Formats: sequence, structure tokens, C-alpha cells
Amino acid sequence: MASITAPGTPYAPTTHDPAPVAPAARRGWARAGLAAGVLGLVAFMSSGGMAVPEDALADNAEVLRELADTGTWVWLFQSLMSAAALGLVVFGAGLKRRLDEQEPVGSLTGTVAFVGTLLAAALCLVGGGISTELFWQLMAANDDITSVDPDTVAANLAIYNTMGWVWAGVGLSAGAVAVAGLRHDSVGRKLAWFSAVMAGLVGLLQLIPLQYLAALPAALWLIVVGVAMSRRPATA
Repeated sequence: MASITAPGTPYAPTTHDPAPVAPAARRGWARAGLAAGVLGLVAFMSSGGMAVPEDALADNAEVLRELADTGTWVWLFQSLMSAAALGLVVFGAGLKRRLDEQEPVGSLTGTVAFVGTLLAAALCLVGGGISTELFWQLMAANDDITSVDPDTVAANLAIYNTMGWVWAGVGLSAGAVAVAGLRHDSVGRKLAWFSAVMAGLVGLLQLIPLQYLAALPAALWLIVVGVAMSRRPATA
């Protein structure tokens, strides 16, 4: 507990006060972003286990037959997406603090960056959440394929194949970091330009539209920023 001093007396820390933590030492949030990016890439690659031949896509019953034994891949996807969502939230909170420490008073870049990661985390949970229903349907189909409605599985598969990859929010975060670095030198110039390129690429994928591919540049950005922020002092 801090000592009590008379008004106007300079405060002097005592042995009971907690030791201050240097900003450069607070890098767990950056590692959380790195982990989220890696998990996102692994989830993206693992989705190949749910691939359906093109000639089967016109018939939902055939789609169900192709997927009847792939429940394990769905479970893996849900686990990876849930973990990535947690990493995104921690990373976003840390990134906000990092930018708030470096940006001029009143700057919105930290808040915008945090909101961007929250949007991506929400899509991870929504996209991974459909896996619960899809998993149990496929497990039931593996035992008795006639007990499952093929149209319901096909509808859930469409959500499974898209929602979890719409990481456009990370593009917003990358844009905020780019602005912070290029306007106020709050991050290194190389990192700022890289963030600008990634933000533009994510935005382009939104316009084409290929939103579900946004996870690739977004995950790459998370990995690069996570590594950079883990190694650099907070003032760099």
C-alpha cells in the first residue's frame, strides 16, 4: 500500500509499492497476435479436409455422402477458430495500449485497431460456431446417413466455408497501424508500409468479392506484427 504524504509533498515509492513494468517488457499481447495468425493459417489449410468434388456440389445428398466421415476436421476447425478469436482479442487490446502510448492525445488509431480485431474475433466465433451443428450432423450421418437432412448440411457447409475467413476487421487494424506509423512515426516505417499494403489487399478482397480469402493476408499481417512487436521496445 502506498504511503500517505502531506499535500504538496512529492510522492516517494516505498518497498510496499509494486515495481513498475517497463512498456518494452509487456509483449505477451504481441505473441497472442502471432499465435492467432498461425492458428488462422493452420485452420485455413485444414479446411481442405472438407473439400467436396465439383461434380458433387449440384446434389446435396451427394455432398452429404462425401462429408459423412469428416466430423474430426470440423471439430479441429472449431478449436482453432476459438483459439484464434481469443488471440485476436488479447492482441487488439495490447495494440490499442501500444498505439495510445505513442500517438498524440485524442488519436483514434488505437481504438480503431482494437475494434478491427474484435470484428475478426467475432467472425471467428460465428464461423467456428456453426461447426457444432455441422459436427453432430456429420457424426449422425456416419452412423445412419438417412437420419440427416442433406439440405441442412449443405446450408451449414456454406457458412462453414465462408464466415470464419472474413477477417476484414484485421484490415481495419492494419490500416490504423499504417496511419499511426506514416503520420506520427508511432511504429517503424517498414512496418507501417507493410500494414498499408496488407490493409489495401484485404480491402481489395472485400470488393472483388472474395471476403473469405481475407484471412490469408490478415493472418500474415498478424504474424509479422506479432514478431516485430515482440522484439522491439515499445518506443521503437
